[in-house]
Amino acid sequence: MTDNDKRYRAFGDFLKETLGEKVYKISIHAGFTCPNRDGTLGTGGCIYCNNQGFSPNTRRARMSVREQVETGITHITKRYKAKKFIAYFQAYTNTYGPYEQLKAAYDEALAHPDVVGLSVGTRPDCLEDDVLALLADYAARGYHVWIELGLQSIHDATLVQINRRHTVADFVDAVKRIQKYPALHICTHVILGLPGETRDMMLQSAAFLSDLGVHGIKIHLLHVLRDTPLEALYLAGKVAIFNRTEYVALVCDYLELLDPDMVIQRLTADGPSDILLAPRWAMEKKKTVDMISRELRRRGARQGVRRQQQTHVCGN
Repeated sequence: MTDNDKRYRAFGDFLKETLGEKVYKISIHAGFTCPNRDGTLGTGGCIYCNNQGFSPNTRRARMSVREQVETGITHITKRYKAKKFIAYFQAYTNTYGPYEQLKAAYDEALAHPDVVGLSVGTRPDCLEDDVLALLADYAARGYHVWIELGLQSIHDATLVQINRRHTVADFVDAVKRIQKYPALHICTHVILGLPGETRDMMLQSAAFLSDLGVHGIKIHLLHVLRDTPLEALYLAGKVAIFNRTEYVALVCDYLELLDPDMVIQRLTADGPSDILLAPRWAMEKKKTVDMISRELRRRGARQGVRRQQQTHVCGN
């Protein structure tokens, strides 16, 4: 890798290396819910959760999985001349439901000849062994399969505060069960800026996830969406939100501590302009990502540099 290249292992580059060409994700809303919303664990969801802000398909009349795949492929092909796609089951918890219903949704997405894989967003406490075996079977048949586990924080006290209603131990258990199937890829979601967390607490998750051996990560900026419990906390002055300079510096610190082989699927997050309360700069995702790249170059740093240094010191 030269200094002209990205200083982190970008997801798009990884897919091109792995699958031979650029691959695009199609977001799917398959009609699943979440145990933290349907009353099984709770009804309010996480304090930041307005799913319209995380999955655009929740803002439209829901089509069948097949229709969403076909519509997504048509749109992306027209814009980018794309040829390969991953069906991304994004909205809510996409391993939470009867086995046959889950299998039918996955099969419907994979029925299109240009869909080469699945990315399935879920919670670490919603991954039954039979569903895990099903996803592993798709991988064994040659599909590229990611399981995206929402963790958000490695601190149980924070998970309680944000009403996640699972534990770090649940996450570790899910990772270890997935790792029994080497063909499956694990992506973890973390949020930087959660209430009550110090900078050091946030950075600790970089080493934790690297040591655990997850394959990829999505780093999210804590942002406030309307009609969420977080909105009330923010308006009451109980939650601080990063300015962009602070966030860029923190993400660069985080990348330096990650395993250099970990795939970076996301570096920031945003929301639809009509429900995004703060920070408004979050809407300028490309500008933020460009600033992160510039800051890494300014430092002469890249992903994993401080993890590699620590490993070298320990090795001596």
